[in-house]
Amino acid sequence: MKKFKLFSLISLLVTAALLLAACGGGGDAPAAQEAEPAAEESAAETEDVAEESAPEEVAEEPAAEEPAGDRVQVRWFVGLGAGSDEPMFEPQEQVVADFNASQDEIELVLEIVDADQAYSTLATQIAAGNAPDIVGPVGIRGRDFFRGAWLDLQPLIDAEGYDLSDFDPAMVEFYVDKAEGQLGLPFAIFPSFLSINYELFDEGGIPYPPEEYGAPYINIDGEEVPWDLDALREAALLLTVDANGNDALSPDFDKDNIVQFGYYEQWTDFRGAATLFGPGSLVDDEGNAQVPDHWRTAAEWFYDAQWNEVFYPNGIYDESDIIAGNGFESGNVAIAHTHLWYYGCCVGNVDFDYNLAAIPALPGGTPTAKMHADTFGIMKASENPEAAWEVLKYFLGENAETMTSMYGGMPARLSLQDSYFDTFSQNVPNGNNLNWQVVVDSMAYADNPNHESYMPSPQEANDRYNEFWALLGQEPDVDVQEQIDLLVTDLQAIYDAAGNE
Repeated sequence: MKKFKLFSLISLLVTAALLLAACGGGGDAPAAQEAEPAAEESAAETEDVAEESAPEEVAEEPAAEEPAGDRVQVRWFVGLGAGSDEPMFEPQEQVVADFNASQDEIELVLEIVDADQAYSTLATQIAAGNAPDIVGPVGIRGRDFFRGAWLDLQPLIDAEGYDLSDFDPAMVEFYVDKAEGQLGLPFAIFPSFLSINYELFDEGGIPYPPEEYGAPYINIDGEEVPWDLDALREAALLLTVDANGNDALSPDFDKDNIVQFGYYEQWTDFRGAATLFGPGSLVDDEGNAQVPDHWRTAAEWFYDAQWNEVFYPNGIYDESDIIAGNGFESGNVAIAHTHLWYYGCCVGNVDFDYNLAAIPALPGGTPTAKMHADTFGIMKASENPEAAWEVLKYFLGENAETMTSMYGGMPARLSLQDSYFDTFSQNVPNGNNLNWQVVVDSMAYADNPNHESYMPSPQEANDRYNEFWALLGQEPDVDVQEQIDLLVTDLQAIYDAAGNE
């Protein structure tokens, strides 16, 4: 295959702007993932939604103030994630005022751009040589939409021996792009874990999954086994029940009349679901299209789970009243893979006993808990990177608690997490009794590369792999490997076209 050539910075960003302008229709911004906005916004901003169009006019949000005196100006661009809605204007303006009052060398200037227009606006600014200095909050998808535009922070970290000890090492590594360096530091994170409907487990007499990583599972026969995908599958089969009360292992089971499912991936896409089988990417190290072997296995597993073993809702059931648009909240799903943002937005009507548990490991391997996470990036084109670094340290350091609370995320700083959950749990049904420790522990198993990482021509590639994912849920007679091969061929054509522009 032809090796994909990385865009030059200007051509990449101009192409991005054109793509956004041409994409007619609403939806989520390319970077908008479940984890990137504040929790209240995240329910609608799911992984499987295509990137949003960008109108031509630039939003006229609060005007940036002119810097005062001889201070160095640092422009802070907001719009790729949370922060572009009117209720966020005043809190962000207060951050600026507080920072500017805290010292007399840097003047922080806020630029808020509506999310519908932020991608094309930032692309245009960079292409015109007018890039802001610091951008955020932004997640992995938004960051990688502007691949090549970010400053490697490692030299700045090394120059002053910046203390990283308050972060989980896995989360520091999470922001490393092996080709471009340390493109961010941990800020607001949304780990994933399992949500467990205890009432359905109790009705079936099925033991609960372990609440700790590394703990064994006691199966239905009372045997101690590893908590892995095999154990998950066995439990999910027993917890999938038809209208007559037969589970999926019963010879009398009616797969056309299922009322309860054993397992569900809450609001995700192919890359997100496949990460249950380990981190991966649809782009290899040479820039070519691929579906890694373990993701091919994942596709087969999910297909069988929908059509043959039927412990996972296929597309027909997914659109039915059984799932009701919110699988775990419906009460008809025993085990759901969810992110922390889900508990900030979408479990308000849960009226059953439930708790949180560990992600299962690969048989003989380790678990992967896919991660959503926001940070702030310094632009490579910044004229004042050292000053921008001072702002970044303020955001992620002394002001981290205020800012993570403002954006609705779990602080990546370990020292802030206990107080965060004390407050966060008050707004979650039965929150004081939930196993929040497993959320913290999931940080160590974050997927790297992340499931929302870089792809050439991201919107078109995103649309194509989601067509594949939808096909698995809609058609009962699919040759999965044949369709994967076709997906790779089509993705390669998309990548080649992007590289030739």
